[in-house]
Amino acid sequence: MKKTILIYGLALAGLTTLLKVIEYKFLVRDISMEIYLGVIALFFTIIGVWAGTKIINRKTIVQEVPVMVERQAEFVQNEAQIKKLGISQREYEVLQLMSEGLSNQEIGEKLFISLPTVKTHATKLDVKRRTQAVQRAKELLLIP
Repeated sequence: MKKTILIYGLALAGLTTLLKVIEYKFLVRDISMEIYLGVIALFFTIIGVWAGTKIINRKTIVQEVPVMVERQAEFVQNEAQIKKLGISQREYEVLQLMSEGLSNQEIGEKLFISLPTVKTHATKLDVKRRTQAVQRAKELLLIP
């Protein structure tokens, strides 16, 4: 980018110098100001198009990295852990919806329960935050 600006500035200085030399060489009497302005406009149009194509056509080199995807076995829910913790079906539904990324308000609206009820359902796992509840439920194989 700096190189392009430098070239553009040098071209402007060179053209200005050229015009001053021509001005002193008798052509001022024969050529009107409109022709000078037309030459300058044409020159800067060409330079602008050239600079624009240089900026737009910059190619970023992106190296594709092969991604290894592990196939996970089918999720098997840990029923013994659910019974041990005493998690009801409704509490389990709340955990599933939390893991899907729904907010407490959205969970409450979807299950037709109040906001405090949603919050208390997550406390069965002895955690303080929703994210901790989801993480703990995944560790205990309660949700996929």
